[in-house]
Amino acid sequence: MDLCCRKVRLVTLGSTAVSSRLLTSDQVPETLARRAKDRHGFADEYPFDSHWFQTSSGIQHYVDEGSGPVLLMVHGNPTWSFAWRRLVSALRGQYRVIAIDHLGCGFSEKPQDRDVYTLNGHIERLQSLVELLGLKDITLFGHDWGGAIGMGCAGRMKERFRRFVLMNTGAFRSQAIPFRISLCRIPLLGKLGDQGFNLFARAALKMAVERPLSPAARAGFIAPYDSWAHRIAVHEFVQDIPLTPTHRSYGTLTEVEESLSSFASHPIKLIWGMKDWCFTPKEFLSGFLKRFPQASVTRIEDAGHYVFEDATDQVISESSAFLKTP
Repeated sequence: MDLCCRKVRLVTLGSTAVSSRLLTSDQVPETLARRAKDRHGFADEYPFDSHWFQTSSGIQHYVDEGSGPVLLMVHGNPTWSFAWRRLVSALRGQYRVIAIDHLGCGFSEKPQDRDVYTLNGHIERLQSLVELLGLKDITLFGHDWGGAIGMGCAGRMKERFRRFVLMNTGAFRSQAIPFRISLCRIPLLGKLGDQGFNLFARAALKMAVERPLSPAARAGFIAPYDSWAHRIAVHEFVQDIPLTPTHRSYGTLTEVEESLSSFASHPIKLIWGMKDWCFTPKEFLSGFLKRFPQASVTRIEDAGHYVFEDATDQVISESSAFLKTP
């Protein structure tokens, strides 16, 4: 057994001690391993080996491809590491590309305790992976709530992060919540829609893009969310949007926002699908530019929220060029 895969650490994150360890393939529960192998309809789109790590909240899945400078890719809701598949394939020849599945997402475990699905919980578990893999000089890629989670991790581990590529995301407080997202937060009705009928994840297949997704892409995005129990994180991500100071994640998002100033002099690339109705350019791209006026910006006028789907080649090209700059 590889010594790396036996690594166990008691990582102290804030006030919480999280016992984390990397898992070998024979330590992964058969139910998880089987689901990760069953890639019906999207196997060619997502040909990566599966890796796993244990936290006190559950087992999480990630991909780890290539070697070289580290690129850490952090997804949002209702996606998973599948969203980064084309960037992983394009960049793994020159970089070590790591893409995590948040707890409750992708091929990770999906515990039914809603209290684990907080912004702080996601940040702490990402910290655990960074610690376990000994990652340094990281370039963070963040999309959707992956921006807040990733920047939250960077804010707590400043010495480990070097550059940032942010796409249609947010990492600061805002009252700009679309009406169609608000509907999903209505008690009982939202839960029935998100978990019962999978409306949030299914709607994203059309509403998050400006161009129709291929059958393989549709199959991949939706595959992990095939039952009420497996959609808990999709629902809880929506519930975890902090709009008021009394919300469980408001303090954490405030912390993330306040940490952004630490990276004002770091290389930052903003890639934005300008037709995004959720993380809108007016509210969120402008918000980042106020905080990072030196950032390099690529505005893609005909792309939506899933900018990596609508403008794959341009996103890869812009990311590659940015990574080659000093």
